[in-house]
Amino acid sequence: MINSNEARAQHDRSLYCMLTTQPNTQRPEPLKQHRQQQQQQHQQQHDFPAYKGQSYEEVVKLRKQYLTPNVTSYYKKPLLIHKGRGAQLFDQEKSYLDMFGGIVTVSVGHCHPKVNAALEEQMRNLWHTTNIYMHPKLHEYAEKLVAKMPGDLKNVYFVNSGSEANDLAMVIARLYTGNHDIISFRNAYHGASPYTMGLTAHSTWRYPLSGLNSGILHAMNPDPYTGIWGGKQCRDSPVQTTRNCDCQENECKATDKYYDQLEQIFKYSLPRGKVAAMFAESIQGVGGTVQYPKGYIKRAAELVRANGGLFISDEVQSGFGRTGEHYWGFEGHDIVPDIVTMAKGIGNGFPIGAVVTTRKIAEVLSQALHFNTFGGNPLACAVGIAVLDVIDEEELQKNSLEVGTYMLKGLEKLRDKHDVIGDVRGKVRTYWTHSSTSSNASTAGSAFCAGFSYIGLLNDEACRFSSSAAVAGCSHASSAACPSFEKFTSTDSPSTSLFG
Repeated sequence: MINSNEARAQHDRSLYCMLTTQPNTQRPEPLKQHRQQQQQQHQQQHDFPAYKGQSYEEVVKLRKQYLTPNVTSYYKKPLLIHKGRGAQLFDQEKSYLDMFGGIVTVSVGHCHPKVNAALEEQMRNLWHTTNIYMHPKLHEYAEKLVAKMPGDLKNVYFVNSGSEANDLAMVIARLYTGNHDIISFRNAYHGASPYTMGLTAHSTWRYPLSGLNSGILHAMNPDPYTGIWGGKQCRDSPVQTTRNCDCQENECKATDKYYDQLEQIFKYSLPRGKVAAMFAESIQGVGGTVQYPKGYIKRAAELVRANGGLFISDEVQSGFGRTGEHYWGFEGHDIVPDIVTMAKGIGNGFPIGAVVTTRKIAEVLSQALHFNTFGGNPLACAVGIAVLDVIDEEELQKNSLEVGTYMLKGLEKLRDKHDVIGDVRGKVRTYWTHSSTSSNASTAGSAFCAGFSYIGLLNDEACRFSSSAAVAGCSHASSAACPSFEKFTSTDSPSTSLFG
C-alpha cells in the first residue's frame, strides 16, 4: 500500500526505470509488492473462482505434445486462463483486466448474464438445424441485425468467422461485377483462408502458396504516422500524431497524395481500369489500429464504383459500437458500402460471422447452390440477438465513447511525457501505442508494453488495446462484474493512476 506522496513517487520511478532500462529483469520489488497487495485486496472484495483443473505444468506439457507447433502464446510464461467475468479474466491465482477482449471479440463482457441465459434457453430447445429449414431465431436475428444497417443493406447471409465472411464477399463481388481483380491495402488483415490470405498484406500471416495473389492488388497504405505522408490534421480521432505538416486547420494534404497513388493502380495495374471490389477495414486492426487520412475512404469508394467495382467494408474488428460515435466504423467515413462483413464482436466469443448487402447484389448467389452447415444455427442466432440487446440496453456504444476517449487522452499524456512512445492512435475502444522509431526507445517501448501485464492488464506485446465495452465506466453493471480501469490499477488513497 502506498501511503504517502513520497512513497508514490518512489514507486513511479521504480516502475519507469524497470520499463525503460531493464526489459528482461524480474518484476521490481516495489511493483511486485504493490501488485500482490492489490491482488489480495481484490480477492477479498470479490468471489475469486478456484481453479480445479490440471496443473499448469501438465497443461503446458499437453499443449506442446498435441497442438500443432504454430500455436503460439503471448508472454514468456503463458497464462492459463480458466474463467472470465465481465471485464476480468482469471488464472490459477490472479485476476486481470482484459484489455485485449479475446482479440477484439468479447464485446459485452465475459459470460454476460443475458447472453448466457439466451444460450442456455436455446440449448434446451434446439441445438442444430441448418438454414434449409426454418427456425425462429434465424429470422428474428436477421431482422434485428439488418435494422442496424443503413440504406439498402437489408440482406444477410450468416457464416462462422471473419475469414468465411470475406471469402463469400469476394465471390459475390466477382459474380456481380463480372470483374476479377480486387484491391486491398498493404498492412491489411482480412483473414487466413486461401482466398483471404491473398487480401491480407502482412508477411507474417502469409504462407508461400502458389496463386495466393491471383487477382489481388495491394494499394499503398495511407498511414498518417508511418506512411510517406501524414500530419497533425489527418486523423478522425481524439488524438493526433505529432508528425509535422504544413497543413492548414482541418486540412490533410496526405489525403490527396495517397489518393493519387490509388489512381495509379487503376491507370496502370487493372485491365481497362475495371475492378471487382476494394476491401478496407474501417480502422486497420492487426496492422496497428491505423486510421486513414480524413476523406480518403469516401473518395476511394467513389473511385472504385466509377470503375465498375463494389466497396466492401470489413467491420470484423470495428463494428458494433466499438468506435463510439457510430455503430459501424464505416459511418465515420461518411459512406454506405456495397457489402459489409462482420464477425468477432457479433457473438461475444461465440463463432458467428455475417455478410450483409443489398437484395440486388445478393441475388447473384442464386446462380448456384451455396450452403453453410453451421451458418445461422439456432445457438449462434440466440447469442447474436442477446449481444445486440445488451449493447443497446446497457448503452455500451456511449460507454465506449466516454471511456475510450478518456483512455486515449490519458495515453496521449504519457506519449508527451515519455520519448519511448512515438504515437497514440485509435477510435475510442480500439487504441494503440507505438514505440518510438529510435532503437533505444523501441527497446524501452517494448518493455513499456510488457509492463502493463505486471499491473494486471492483458494486452499483446505491441501495446494494442481492444477491450470489451464492459471495461471501465461501470455505470451499467455491478462493480463486481465491471471494475473500472482507474479503480483496478489503483490503491485506496492516494491513488496510483496509470496516467500519472
